[in-house]
Amino acid sequence: MRIANDILIPELARLLKEGKEVRFTPSGVSMRPFIEGDRDSVILAAVTASPRKGDVLLASVQTQVGTQTYVLHRLVRIEKGTQGEAVYVLQGDGNIAGEERCVFADIIGRVIRIEGPSGCRKPLVRGRFWYAVRRWRPFLLKVYRHTVLKMYK
Repeated sequence: MRIANDILIPELARLLKEGKEVRFTPSGVSMRPFIEGDRDSVILAAVTASPRKGDVLLASVQTQVGTQTYVLHRLVRIEKGTQGEAVYVLQGDGNIAGEERCVFADIIGRVIRIEGPSGCRKPLVRGRFWYAVRRWRPFLLKVYRHTVLKMYK
């Protein structure tokens, strides 16, 4: 069952603020190969301290056309904003280019666990090196699509 993000995400945020962990199955391919949309589940917890580079965050970000949307992307760096505030730069693992920016108040939760369809846990640390090898992402993603993903079809 699919629930629209504008209904689902505020409810997730409410539960996280109550101190609960929440599980959901994201859609899309922007976090491939570490989170496979419509297949893997993520477990989120509230962000109580400043996130660290490499964390996977659910955040509200502004699009280029000025609307708000939600992304589940990796924190690739922290910049200083015009008012001296921390600006968190996010990018999907499956994205070759394109970044989103948000401030702490826009962060809804942090992924604390990723589980495959059989319930097996995927190590979070595997994705932390991914930004460093971004030049090879097109090749590595092509290999992934033509090998690993074919096993699931």
